[in-house]
Amino acid sequence: MWDAILNDPRLFYIVADLASQLVATCNLTIVPNLTRGARPYGIIENVVTHSDYRQQGIGTQVLHYALNLAWEQQCYKVMLLTSSKREETLHFYERAGFKRGVKTGFIALPPEHLSSSQSC
Repeated sequence: MWDAILNDPRLFYIVADLASQLVATCNLTIVPNLTRGARPYGIIENVVTHSDYRQQGIGTQVLHYALNLAWEQQCYKVMLLTSSKREETLHFYERAGFKRGVKTGFIALPPEHLSSSQSC
């Protein structure tokens, strides 16, 4: 799987490494698109900062790096999904440049008969 990710020019895994310790990460997917002048869009997921390194700006730097990659790829927008309902987390994303309430997100999950190894 890692080789497939590394060889896919539309997948980016952004990490913050301090003294050889992974402290923050997110992934960016660039999605080809036929609308908006055929400009792609980006999706950011799996934003995680180690609890010992929060409130230090590292997570924001990771997100800004991902956004800059998306803008370099000519994305017309970048979407970020979170399952968090915590206001401090939602404010973190807003401070990083994301806007709440612009679109409504919906999630479909696979039927229960599929094993968890087959789901996303």
